[in-house]
Amino acid sequence: MIPSSFNRVHIDYDALRHNYVLLRKNAKESSFLAMVKADAYGHGMVECSRVLEANGCRIFGVAELREAVLLRQSGITSAIYSMIGFDHKDAGCFCEFDITPLAYDVPSLEALSRAAVKSGKNLSVHLKVDTGMNRLGVYLEGLQDLLDNVKRLPGLQLGGLASHFSCADDRESSSTSESLARFAEFQDIGSGESSLMYHIANSGGTLYFPESRCDMVRCGISLYGYYPEGRKNVEKEGLQPVMSFTTRVLQVKTVPAGSGVSYGHTYITERPTVLAVLPVGYEDGFSRRLSNCGEVLIRGKRAKIRGRVCMNLCMADVTDIDGVAAGDEVVVLGSMGKERITADEIAARIDTISYEVLCMIGNNNER
Repeated sequence: MIPSSFNRVHIDYDALRHNYVLLRKNAKESSFLAMVKADAYGHGMVECSRVLEANGCRIFGVAELREAVLLRQSGITSAIYSMIGFDHKDAGCFCEFDITPLAYDVPSLEALSRAAVKSGKNLSVHLKVDTGMNRLGVYLEGLQDLLDNVKRLPGLQLGGLASHFSCADDRESSSTSESLARFAEFQDIGSGESSLMYHIANSGGTLYFPESRCDMVRCGISLYGYYPEGRKNVEKEGLQPVMSFTTRVLQVKTVPAGSGVSYGHTYITERPTVLAVLPVGYEDGFSRRLSNCGEVLIRGKRAKIRGRVCMNLCMADVTDIDGVAAGDEVVVLGSMGKERITADEIAARIDTISYEVLCMIGNNNER
């Protein structure tokens, strides 16, 4: 038997279902793709996909082909889109495992064609176009060449055009409307093709720009309970965070005023201080940048992190919290009593976004 960790990541499938239903309703008549890349943003790709598929989700999106194959091998029967390209030697996996590729250059199309011919299958391909993100995708002047090559190459069928917003988390930015206008130009070029699926809306587009929903929306962070712009407060009837993270107090000790705490003594106590030693550190996704600024919940109250966060340990100041003892539960992410710590709050403290916080915690701990 393998002993369990002090640290536990809890995944609330009821919250995941709630978010899916809410977002699916928001998408109106558009098809709905659930982004489960990056191990479902740290929530568990296979487990979350099974829950979503059981509740009606019929399209999933991942980043890499490897993720798509793992998802198919886990028993997911719905459509799976692989979004960021592939090693050409692995092109046969798209046919073998019935996965939809997004392509953005001719060599990729040629590799897919060879694989389709070899397998005797007709492979549906979506083309990735760039509407201002300046990341993956072909610009407007290069689209016709890709369309011509899809027609030229045997075994390929054009399934759709896809792009991605760069600023849909900012409702005031003009970038989203500009990107959508560019996407319309791509659609004009592709309008001669029959039955194409057009999709560009991420979570921000789905929630804030209804005109961007097109034929399909692709929701990621919102499925897991967070708004793309990083809201400080969770709305009662809105999205519900799916992940929480708990640990336990290992030891409680009292140190005198003037004592240095942790590596480098970056914190010096100003009074006799009661410290709770916690078995969580940057190995567990609790960022070292939370040194001297992070907080956790103990006995329903906030406790500040004192000193540097270590690889496996950190110290919380519980001087003003009565009765803290070894074994007490500690909430690193989530709710205790009337208090709540969200991934948005943690992200604000370390100058990042909820996406990174969730991935760091969820991929480094027992779920």
